[in-house]
Amino acid sequence: MHYTELSFPSNTLFLITGGAGFVGSNLCEAVLKMGHKVRCVDDLSTGKQENIASFLNHPNFKFIKGDIKDLDTCMKACEGVDYVMHEAAWGSVPRSIEMPLFYSLNNIQGTLNMLEAARQNKVKTFVYASSSSVYGDEEHLPKEEGVEGNLLSPYAVTKRCDEEWAKQYSKHYGLKTIGLRYFNVFGRRQDPNGAYAAVIPKFIKLLLNDERPTINGDGKQSRDFTYIENVIEANLKACLAPDEASGEAFNIAYGGREYLIDIYYDLTKALGKDIEPIFGPNRPGDIRHSNADISKAKQLLGYDPQYDFARGLNEAIAWYRENL
Repeated sequence: MHYTELSFPSNTLFLITGGAGFVGSNLCEAVLKMGHKVRCVDDLSTGKQENIASFLNHPNFKFIKGDIKDLDTCMKACEGVDYVMHEAAWGSVPRSIEMPLFYSLNNIQGTLNMLEAARQNKVKTFVYASSSSVYGDEEHLPKEEGVEGNLLSPYAVTKRCDEEWAKQYSKHYGLKTIGLRYFNVFGRRQDPNGAYAAVIPKFIKLLLNDERPTINGDGKQSRDFTYIENVIEANLKACLAPDEASGEAFNIAYGGREYLIDIYYDLTKALGKDIEPIFGPNRPGDIRHSNADISKAKQLLGYDPQYDFARGLNEAIAWYRENL
């Protein structure tokens, strides 16, 4: 079943934190298209006003500029809310190594504030973004929930802590929590700029400008790149997950495996460019290989990703051509 066929009662109100970010703004758009109400919270520290500009005059959309590190903001944001999709966080493994205290405050305390606000406001389901980084140095492929290794970055620590806190709220307070471990999400509205930009939009932008991208390491790292449409589906299906899924975390990916060097040459071909990459040093804290077992999400959430890597990449390229 595609997510557009999911059935929520009329007047359902979704709170989307980090709603002006890449994943959040796509969730806002999907929920509005389904005819439901969206309340979006974002402090615009990494999210962008332009990502939500087209929704601002929509009668079902309300934007709150606020910070999840502030409990009062979280409490007000959760008033009357049916479902929370908590995307607000600071990403980037290397940046977290430079800013551990900020990551703890933002990603752990901020999530804890949201969990408490959701509990007090009797939210039906609290869906939150976790990350494949929680697998750390565990080398087993495909990555399977329950088989995690030593964490390799402060960012990974924050996501593991979020999962543990969510479990406690599920166990002691009866709040239905569902964690989604995203694997390398890409697609429309992902920011190609800055030192910490994700690899696909960064490569596309540089190639379109006839510049040489840098690949960290030898390019033989593999990732389970996951198109944004699959992530939207996972979030909406998680809202309706059965009680037995509460307190659990799920791999959200396509279940494929792509090598960075292959992606690079796929992009040069698709964009009609003959540009060789520069090879730089490995990034600290990076996982070498990543590939997800998605059977648990299929079984308990009904997750059924429709976009394989090639289909997603074609859509992403088309979007960046038009919008960069």
